[in-house]
Amino acid sequence: MTITVLIADDHAAVRAGLGALLDEPDDILVVAEAADGEAVVAQAVRHRPDVVLLDVQMPRASGIDAIPAILAAATPPPSIIMLTTFALDRYVDEALAAGANAFLVKTVSAAGLVDAIRRVHAGEAVLAPEVTRRVLERLAAARPPVVPEPALPHPGLATLTPREREVLEQLREGLSNAGIATALGLSEATARTHVSRILVKLDARSRVQAALIAERAAPGADSSASSSS
Repeated sequence: MTITVLIADDHAAVRAGLGALLDEPDDILVVAEAADGEAVVAQAVRHRPDVVLLDVQMPRASGIDAIPAILAAATPPPSIIMLTTFALDRYVDEALAAGANAFLVKTVSAAGLVDAIRRVHAGEAVLAPEVTRRVLERLAAARPPVVPEPALPHPGLATLTPREREVLEQLREGLSNAGIATALGLSEATARTHVSRILVKLDARSRVQAALIAERAAPGADSSASSSS
């Protein structure tokens, strides 16, 4: 299956670079480009891409303002990846609230960008590791300063193997599959397999949701998850 992509960025050099990068994978095809927030809506309607790579700061309309317009006008609605230099918390919140499926910074590797395109097309949500960590920290900071009653651990935690619990901890730290592989001495394919199994066992729709489960279970994670294989 070919994943069609629309690139929206106000810098021609960035569009050219992304186009050249995405020309390598056999399953990805760039079908159009746009240089501003209004043109990207028209191009999305005309070309009906599967995925839109969208910069935040663009003339005529910002990438964030363009998201609801794209989702309302394009049929079927594409998956949206925000790809920006500025990973500000405000941009992250506004983009996700507007309907973005992923938020990446332009320092992402070529392999990381291609992986994100494939994953959002498959229905996953993707956040840059540094963005994931800050989202979790802000959620933790927003918790009311009360002592909660003891809560039952997430039932899926007890089904994780020791290695899967190690991988889950790396997810909690916001690492990508490549980062998990490096940290635990695994191949990237093996790390990806462990992540997929963890999502199934925790009934989590995305790695971000799995990281939230790990974050909430952190104080008693070792005692709440039994050692099963």
